[in-house]
Amino acid sequence: MVLDNLARRALYALLVSSFGAVSAAPTVTKVEPPNWWVGHSLNPVRLLIHGTGLGGATITAPRGLKTDQIATNARGTYAFVNVTVPPGTAPGDYPLQIKTAEGTASAPFRLDEPLPAADRFQGFSPDDVIYLIMPDRFSNGDPSNDDPVISRRLYNRQDPHAYHGGDFQGIIDHLPYLKELGVTALWLTPIYDNNNRLTPDPYHPGKLITDYHGYGAVDYYGVEEHFGDLALLRKLVDDAHQIGIKVIQDQVANHVGPAHPWVTDPPTTTWFHGTAAHHLKETFNLWDLIDPHASDELIKPVLDGWFADILPDLNQEDPEVAKYEIQNALWWIGTIGFDGIRQDTLPYVARPFWAQWSAALKQQYPKLRAVGEVMDSNPVITAFFQGGKTQSDGVDTGIDSVFDYPEYYSLRDAFARGKTVDGLIKTLANDRLYPDAASLVTLFGDHDVPRFMSEPNATVKTLKLALTFVLTARGTPVIYYGDEIGMRGGEDPDNRHDFPGGWAGDAHNAFLQAGRTPEESEIFDFVSKLTHLRQQLQPLRRGEMISLAEAGQTWVYARHDRSQMVIVALNNSATPADVEVHLPSAAKTFRSLLGTTADVALHDGTGSIHLPPFAADLYTEASSAR
Repeated sequence: MVLDNLARRALYALLVSSFGAVSAAPTVTKVEPPNWWVGHSLNPVRLLIHGTGLGGATITAPRGLKTDQIATNARGTYAFVNVTVPPGTAPGDYPLQIKTAEGTASAPFRLDEPLPAADRFQGFSPDDVIYLIMPDRFSNGDPSNDDPVISRRLYNRQDPHAYHGGDFQGIIDHLPYLKELGVTALWLTPIYDNNNRLTPDPYHPGKLITDYHGYGAVDYYGVEEHFGDLALLRKLVDDAHQIGIKVIQDQVANHVGPAHPWVTDPPTTTWFHGTAAHHLKETFNLWDLIDPHASDELIKPVLDGWFADILPDLNQEDPEVAKYEIQNALWWIGTIGFDGIRQDTLPYVARPFWAQWSAALKQQYPKLRAVGEVMDSNPVITAFFQGGKTQSDGVDTGIDSVFDYPEYYSLRDAFARGKTVDGLIKTLANDRLYPDAASLVTLFGDHDVPRFMSEPNATVKTLKLALTFVLTARGTPVIYYGDEIGMRGGEDPDNRHDFPGGWAGDAHNAFLQAGRTPEESEIFDFVSKLTHLRQQLQPLRRGEMISLAEAGQTWVYARHDRSQMVIVALNNSATPADVEVHLPSAAKTFRSLLGTTADVALHDGTGSIHLPPFAADLYTEASSAR
């Protein structure tokens, strides 16, 4: 019987799936990482080679590089190998030679010079204002990548679960807008390559969706083609750096997308916690992780469970997985020049891994900073995951910061749901729990929650109160794209509408002053004023925070350092408020910076602030006002 090429490939696939690797010369389809750097602190680098016929292979490297600790999986589809780079090795191509009894193959590998450190790997801090962008929903700068050949029919701007066309070029085009707003750092939701097909929606049976959001990775070393390519991502980061804006990468170490090739062909038998057919379901019971009385049966599904019962949970207790993920994080930073990392679903990975991960990144990039997502309203839980302190489990994660979700929930209650500010004040009273509360990343909205302006009691005035608090209180503030113009939206995906003006033909263009509605202009101008005051006044970034007056719906606090004091006054009530404050200051007058109220005159260190309904103001000593 004569078989054509298509039939031969089908027969080969059948044999592999039924009996494992067949006897044939080895082939190589992918090497991860594809390159490394001379003089890097992580040496040797461990390569993961994907192909066929790799079982029992020997792997050698040319020109002085050393290979050892070779391992292959039972199917012969993956091989691991350490590659040691001796000091003084020159950059260049170093293809590895793979040899089995059935034949040989070449695996491409390259060594590069490291990127110059100037204006890269800078970290982030309370000196910054972070702006969260979902690339697909921000701006379409290159319509040619809306419907790529490799992933047809995933683009439909009318479908809230499809790709809408936003991309890297759209962000590049609007860097001046972000600079005008006062942004100093961008956080981009994941840019990994995602699934090229429609997939079932785990939350809505019968509905098909895309992974436009970026959280369903199918290639940890690939860039989503709807956004652009690696070179354009590098240009985006370089262009942002040139105008003083940092860029933070959103990384996902906990899980991959259900369509990742590993799900049906894992590199090791313990690559995941369970399999697609047999796995634990995530319980989200973070309390069990800090509870000394919790049994292993309670803890295990928190750390090993699959999100939504569908997202494959990576097993960092497998040393090969841990090494792979640490190298992948280093590769993205070293290749693109990112300044920091936002780590998704941080608590659902065993804490010893984070200690190892953090140490490796800091060894190569000492200024790099990472913030972990710990989405819980209890500060006892969030504080447990911030690095800088050895916790009850004997582990210091080394994670620089976590998102202050306890503050987020209290803030929403106060300013968007008609409750008092007491809950917010009491939440900050728990700052003593954190190793470093000043470095927490604060927010009043993000891509996982309804928009602030869609809360039941939210108004432009209460949004301004929330903005005032986040941009003047301790921590590093985040603004979710569109909140600076008061965008509305309920639960996902309604909270992810396209930014108006980011697409040709949009009814109005909020990127331009002339294109904004009166409400959008009012909010934008207010945000811009606050961000620029934050940059001008060091106490708003670095100063100690002291509560001066607390009374139901009013709160007055100060931020001060050795040279200057700034007072922040908030009235979350529908009635005016007069608040008396006592200040340890030599100044006689504190000047209003927002123009909401009159200046505050002090007599023997005491002054009165008159606040209109739902209003806020900032004051600085007259001698230092700018």
